[in-house]
Amino acid sequence: MRRPLPHLPRRAAALLTAALASLALAAGTATADTPVPTEFGTDYHDPVTAAPPISTPHTTSCQVTVAEAKFKDFTPYTGTYTPPTGCGTPGRWSKVVLRMDGNVKGRQFDRLGYLDIGGVQVFRTSTPEPSQDGIDWSVQKDVTEYEKTLSSAQPVDMLIGNVVDGTYTGVLDVKVTLTFYAPERHRPAPDAPDRVIPLSAGDSVTTGASLTTPRNSERILAEVYATGSGGGCEEFWYTATTPSASYSCQGGDDGPYREVQVSVDGKVAGIASPYPNVWTGGWSPYLWSVIPSPTAFDVRPLTFDLTPFAGLLDDGRAHTVDVSVLGVPAGQTGWSAPTNVLVWQDVHRSVLTGAVTSYRKTAPALSNDFTDGSLRHLATSGGDHLKVSGYLNTSHGRVTTTVDRTLSTAVDHRWTPDENTDDVTGTWTDRQVVATNGRTARTDREYTLDGQSTIDSANRLRVVMSVGDHARSGATRTDDTYRGDATFTLGVARENRHAVATTSERYRLRAPGTCYDHTLATEQGVLTKDVHGCRVAEQQ
Repeated sequence: MRRPLPHLPRRAAALLTAALASLALAAGTATADTPVPTEFGTDYHDPVTAAPPISTPHTTSCQVTVAEAKFKDFTPYTGTYTPPTGCGTPGRWSKVVLRMDGNVKGRQFDRLGYLDIGGVQVFRTSTPEPSQDGIDWSVQKDVTEYEKTLSSAQPVDMLIGNVVDGTYTGVLDVKVTLTFYAPERHRPAPDAPDRVIPLSAGDSVTTGASLTTPRNSERILAEVYATGSGGGCEEFWYTATTPSASYSCQGGDDGPYREVQVSVDGKVAGIASPYPNVWTGGWSPYLWSVIPSPTAFDVRPLTFDLTPFAGLLDDGRAHTVDVSVLGVPAGQTGWSAPTNVLVWQDVHRSVLTGAVTSYRKTAPALSNDFTDGSLRHLATSGGDHLKVSGYLNTSHGRVTTTVDRTLSTAVDHRWTPDENTDDVTGTWTDRQVVATNGRTARTDREYTLDGQSTIDSANRLRVVMSVGDHARSGATRTDDTYRGDATFTLGVARENRHAVATTSERYRLRAPGTCYDHTLATEQGVLTKDVHGCRVAEQQ
């Protein structure tokens, strides 16, 4: 991934990994071992996030190295994965955890990477920008849903595209392992899909892919690793303006509105709001020197429930699947959208029959209101709605599934003609209700971004930023909020930037019997706060 192109505003032009939370720290304890300097030096704390560690069962475990490489160009790592022995029957593990460890030193941009096993994209990530003295980082991901793919030997393809030359010296040295946990006695096996069908690989966008599902497919999901990247305007798609607005990142008539759609045989079958990812070079690199933006190191795929179309897809024929990003100007690149299809099968029947019974989809509603002047202003609001029902005749009777999904976008963008003041606030909601024979599951997601940047007469760029990832699914609520304030001098050597920054992240999780609350804070690259704790009242 590159910086924005030179023609972009100076703010943009200036513009993984969840290191596990240290659970050994007692609640209310803050780190104070390292004095805080007056500005950034040549070394700072390794990247950390406040996200909870992955829980693992207390069963026998086995570890397999999947990839080990030093990425310095765009040559992928290729190898062969072999499943472990001694941890139960392959494909019936209680949990599978991927871990990537990396280190980099010197000077380097943020880079986007992926890991494919058997053609299935199991992991998508971006990298931190290093200090001069070097950093180590790690990220973990629960990949149990891919256990059927992992049950047999598979080819491995991994790439973190990088450039190393006389200026950019950082080589990305990474190692990826999988840890498998044997089944737990008296506990049901995880509800992993029976098959995972890759429709694309690497950094591609799924267009015209051929999908043939097993004829007894009972539940079908598509997951799309959609990311705007590459250093151009689509990396900062939420700042794009309409052609009538004078701004360096112009989009099409839709302005900053983006929506990811999955189509089956030309018919829209799923819609989703993309997450406004901010990579570690975005806006100001000093915002992310220790704490990355939510999801930056473990890029979460968008999930689309295609089960209402299972009656159609179970006909034994090949069907065409397309993934598109609405709002991207025609002919403009910058999005990756590799796609997997997850299938659960009816083990008691070889063929299921069914049909789509109702379908409601209209064109997205969109409004862009531009006001010119000494402070230019583009206010964007938009949304979309899809409701589709279908049934299947299964071994346990007729099952009817209805998916009802509603999206909304609100972006408020203000900037001066020279773009030395450039502020954008955005809120995206993605609400889905899935009803299956009267049982209802609701998932509400809200993404927020608020960035304010200014360049003063001394050529000092200051960015005040907040990014949020909020979700509610049933009785489970998560709230991951990052805040930062960073300032440095543009157009000078790294040692003359006199960079300062304060950043923080708070991750809260509430679920029946569970309370997780973790706060991190930094100053000038020093971790100053690492606090765990839930109030007693919140645990009840």
